[in-house]
Amino acid sequence: MTVSVVVVDDQALVRAGFRVLVNSADDLLVVGEAADGTEAVDVAVRTRPDVVLMDVRMPTMNGLEATRQLTATPAFAGRILMLTTFDLDEYVFDALRSGASGFLLKDTPPDDLLAAIRVIAGGDALLAPSVTRRLISEFVRQPGLASPDSARLESLTVREREVLAAIANGNSNSELAGELHMSVATAKTHVSRILAKLGARDRAQLVVIAFQSGLVLP
Repeated sequence: MTVSVVVVDDQALVRAGFRVLVNSADDLLVVGEAADGTEAVDVAVRTRPDVVLMDVRMPTMNGLEATRQLTATPAFAGRILMLTTFDLDEYVFDALRSGASGFLLKDTPPDDLLAAIRVIAGGDALLAPSVTRRLISEFVRQPGLASPDSARLESLTVREREVLAAIANGNSNSELAGELHMSVATAKTHVSRILAKLGARDRAQLVVIAFQSGLVLP
């Protein structure tokens, strides 16, 4: 099955580079491009890609606002992979809360980018878990950004809280199955139930909830 991709970046050369790289993989295909957030929303709704590679800083409408609009649009069912750099760390937490399924640093090796697109399309595991934990941990430390709200976890069983903590630590389904001594199928079932109970879009939002609720501490 081919994974369809839309590339969003305000620099034409960057878009061209991503397009060539993505199309070099037999199972990936660029179906659209956009130079700003406004175009990104239009192109993504029209082409309905599996994954949108979304830059953060762009004219007219930035990537965060475009992400918020897309994830709130019923006609769009794809996943958004934010492209950022360390000096844009302050945007990452907001990006995840806006509905992004993960993010990559712009200097990520080509093979890792292709692998990340596949991971995001499959919805299996949060991208770059070690970096994600580091960034989210840093921002939940900041006063006023996220106050612990353990009430959000009241609907979860003890076992589901253990699974949520494992997800927040960056474990894939197979990894958390091994850590918690259960089958992968059982792990998937737990993840699905947690997503439904917490009203989360995907695993990226589960990580945010785990930190905000105080279940996982920085």
